[in-house]
Amino acid sequence: MRNFAKSLAALTAISALALTSCGREDAGTDTGTDTGTAAASTCEGFEDGAAIGVALPQKTSENWVLAEQLFNEGLSDAGYEPSVQFANGGVSEQQAQINAMITNGVEVLVVGAIDGAQLGNQLQQAKDAGITVLAYDRLLTNTENVDYYVAYDNFKVGELQGQALLDGLAERKGEAPYNIELFAGSPDDANAQVFFDGAMSVLQPKIDDGTLNVVSGQTAFDQAVTQGWKAENAQKRADTLLSGNYASEDLDGVLSPNDTLARAVLTSVKAAGKDIPVVTGQDSEVESVKSIVAGEQYSTINKDTRDLVEHTITMVEGLGACEEIEVNDTDSYDNGVKTVPAYLLEPQIVTEENAADAYADDPTLSEITK
Repeated sequence: MRNFAKSLAALTAISALALTSCGREDAGTDTGTDTGTAAASTCEGFEDGAAIGVALPQKTSENWVLAEQLFNEGLSDAGYEPSVQFANGGVSEQQAQINAMITNGVEVLVVGAIDGAQLGNQLQQAKDAGITVLAYDRLLTNTENVDYYVAYDNFKVGELQGQALLDGLAERKGEAPYNIELFAGSPDDANAQVFFDGAMSVLQPKIDDGTLNVVSGQTAFDQAVTQGWKAENAQKRADTLLSGNYASEDLDGVLSPNDTLARAVLTSVKAAGKDIPVVTGQDSEVESVKSIVAGEQYSTINKDTRDLVEHTITMVEGLGACEEIEVNDTDSYDNGVKTVPAYLLEPQIVTEENAADAYADDPTLSEITK
């Protein structure tokens, strides 16, 4: 297992709390106490060779593909039997996969949901079977049957994207006002709204004071969404925005929630013969990092999947050993039924200026940014 110093050092400003873990006999977590801790009445833990289920969504980004590899390798190295599956066929396939994992007797269920609100029956079955449920990267909503959430601080991701857009506009486009457009992720992904809200907490004051002008007028989340996080959907919307609003106007900047959509927007802009706008992103995808180094896409967010998977496996190991599970946020993640105790890692904004330092330890991206 890799050393966690890098990700933990980034969290020194966050007060860490601890929750007592438990095995299959008592997987529930009570977060109603003032301290954010809960003691399990019994804990049997689980032994080496235990089955661990990991349900992942569609392969919509490089980071999900990497997560599959890392979970298989990391859980195997830790002595467990991993069952890692993608649900490329959609929500119904993920539901069926989770059902099968429960039937096969997994001790822990790690869920990166396609739609975190559509797994209520499966999570109830997991609870009834005494299985501990970890929400991975995306919050599981409208259910009490989720024990922990492990992710990067997604509201902070949005804040960083909003600030990067402002910084890039000032750097590349001269004096305000600036014409911008807003893109959001898929509405069935609970993170998409959080990213957008974080960004708008930075951008809305600048829209209100006239620094930013959303020419299309599409400033609401439901107007900006991109179904399925699909590049073709983002490119189609960008084509429509450009043809309908920018015949005689310049597009100065675009809030894009991830790298895949950022590249789709840039493809649309180039096809329209317009100047390259300042475009944000997320996920540190290889092609987008190349674009940043080349001076096109302005920014991305570094959320090292290696650290996120590794910390998730550490939590699994803690559950197996009946150890206390470290969390650092017991207040922020209300899923509609309960507040889920969370461990949040710190995201990092990356531009051309700091790319070499940001990816110095990444075996692939360090070669691109030398």
